[in-house]
Amino acid sequence: MNLDIMFSPKSIAIIGASRKEGSVGYDILKNLVMGCVFECEFCRPFIGKIYPVNPNADEILGKKCYKKISEIEGEIDLAVIVVHADIVKDIVKECTKKKVKSIIIISAGFAEIGKEGKRLQEEITEMLLKAKIPMLGPNCLGLIRPSTGVNASFAPAMPKEGDIAFISQSGALVDSVIDWSIENNYGFSAIVSVGNQSMLGINEFLEYFANDAKTKAITLYIEGIDDGRKFMEIAKKVSAKKPIIAIKAGRTEQGMHAIASHTGSLAGNYKIYETAFRQSNVFIADNLEELFDKAKALATQPALKGDVAIVTNGGGAGVLCTDYAAHFNLPLVELKESTLKKLDASGKMHEAYSRRNPLDIIGDANSERYKTAVSILLKENYIAGLIIIVTLQSTTDIENIAKEIIEEKNKNPSKPILLVCMMGRFTKKAIKLLEENKIPVYNDMKRAVFAMKSLQKREIQLNSKS
Repeated sequence: MNLDIMFSPKSIAIIGASRKEGSVGYDILKNLVMGCVFECEFCRPFIGKIYPVNPNADEILGKKCYKKISEIEGEIDLAVIVVHADIVKDIVKECTKKKVKSIIIISAGFAEIGKEGKRLQEEITEMLLKAKIPMLGPNCLGLIRPSTGVNASFAPAMPKEGDIAFISQSGALVDSVIDWSIENNYGFSAIVSVGNQSMLGINEFLEYFANDAKTKAITLYIEGIDDGRKFMEIAKKVSAKKPIIAIKAGRTEQGMHAIASHTGSLAGNYKIYETAFRQSNVFIADNLEELFDKAKALATQPALKGDVAIVTNGGGAGVLCTDYAAHFNLPLVELKESTLKKLDASGKMHEAYSRRNPLDIIGDANSERYKTAVSILLKENYIAGLIIIVTLQSTTDIENIAKEIIEEKNKNPSKPILLVCMMGRFTKKAIKLLEENKIPVYNDMKRAVFAMKSLQKREIQLNSKS
């Protein structure tokens, strides 16, 4: 099934749109009309046709309301259903008669509540499969596509547009991730809450994002997978095109019991998942910070094809970075005498600079010194990537340093660059500039080293014959 219609519809019907503020039916409609419930800076309204459906209202949020979907004259690319589970089947019948092109069922009360709910879910799924209408859900938050203004969800806001797709088996977790992403200027190409996955699930969306031009990396929150063999087969094919990073919940016996009570699904032994992920070239994350740190590097940087150099204006920060590199087995290069001669000849280095890796260019380093060091190191064939550390001191012209790093990165696009800068009041503008130009910034040396290590693993993946 072609899922483009879900992510780039020209018309959306909200069946169960409500006049009651704070209700799911109201919030979904407002997300489409306004961009999000809170009208945040990143939010953009849906510019296609919006059709609220509610038999008890004439107008909601300035949009004409229809009593039933059959009254709508135009074609409907996407129908979002948010009514009581008992009447969802009847609504779906109306949608098939109307020849709606895709459906999201937000409503809960299906397989997650027991046998009767499961039977109803199976009947609805069979009906839609027969009609060849793709369906997301039921019991889901919905989906978000920032680039097209599609916030077909009851999430509180829309994140910034970016390169990373997020597929989640938890809707509530998506809400928190969006809140965090807005604060941290982190962008997504799409966010999908898969819910009960009665038709479309993780596998189908993995295949979709593998061919999506707006997506450079795919992140997953997984509680349980029904068909592990199929997942491995699909993940291995997709990971050959784009990196996949997953976090698996339910690693302990207590966690597995929590999943069973949460979704009714079987979590499975974590060691089995860990093995499956590795065999499928799926990166494993231990926490959400790690999930999105890895994704940010993998989405924006080329794979690491050799050894790394560190440039820093703080000796202590360089030592910490070296320790983390040793811990994670990230190879640090030994600077050649010919490179040191180039640095000396530039006339820009402080007389006390370290003359080794980490290259400590001393605390009073300005943008010109950073530019010189970064430029010379990037031109050396034996240096495959850089971790650049900027500590904020009275002489640190952080915005100009950012501009110089961007310029050097553009001249050397085949080598990954990650930057470390404590994110505070005086660095926000520079960090935003760097990340807008696809240079990831981390607030800790350990996070940057771990992200660079994932770029080394990506190179191994891409060159693997298995």
